Amino acid sequence: MDSVNIFKGYGKVNDLEDQSSQHRNTTTPSRKPLIFTFSILAILLLTLTIGVWLGALIHHTETEPPEFPPLSSIRVVCEVTRYPESCFSSISSLNLNPNPPSPEPADPEAIFKLSLRVSIAELSNFKPTISNSNEAALRDCRSQIEEAMGQLNDSLVAMDVGPGEKVLTEAKIGDLKTWISAAMTDQETCLDGLEEMESTALQAVKTKMQKAREYTSNSLAILANIHTLLGQFHMSLH
Repeated sequence: MDSVNIFKGYGKVNDLEDQSSQHRNTTTPSRKPLIFTFSILAILLLTLTIGVWLGALIHHTETEPPEFPPLSSIRVVCEVTRYPESCFSSISSLNLNPNPPSPEPADPEAIFKLSLRVSIAELSNFKPTISNSNEAALRDCRSQIEEAMGQLNDSLVAMDVGPGEKVLTEAKIGDLKTWISAAMTDQETCLDGLEEMESTALQAVKTKMQKAREYTSNSLAILANIHTLLGQFHMSLH
């Protein structure tokens, strides 16, 4: 009897231990979901921090004005053109930061590239003045101006090179001279067509096109004298 009671008592003890274990299991929360939640929050916070940093970096890069050649260097380069004053004023007007802390070293090739941008911009400004007319001569003129812009754009694209490549080579200079000369011819052909057809718009178009003609002429003159200009700045084609 005593041994039976002992076994019965032992059974009760086991029952109590099982109940206590079950109680602990139900009352003690699992730590795994909590750790997982903190991990997700940490990842999200890190992602947000990186995103804000990248956004600030991109904004700074996009809004920071580009370095610009010294104005004195632009003046020297423009002296080889037929219209030095319009050359200097038009190129220097592109400067978004009149007083840069450390101006980019003088580079006639870079200044020549700026002169092309000026020429393209001026033709773009001029084009709308002849785009809304049904006059045959003006339609032909519009076509010539579009061709001129295409020639100048090709010239600009040809100077966009990768690391280690020369912006200008002897062969490229020959191509650029051909394209810029063609752009000048297109503009003159426009005016010649208006004169031949006795267009009443001739004088107005000639006046409005004057700056574009000067800027294109300036670009060609700079290119034609690029070796001399580079020599003045102790540089070679690069």
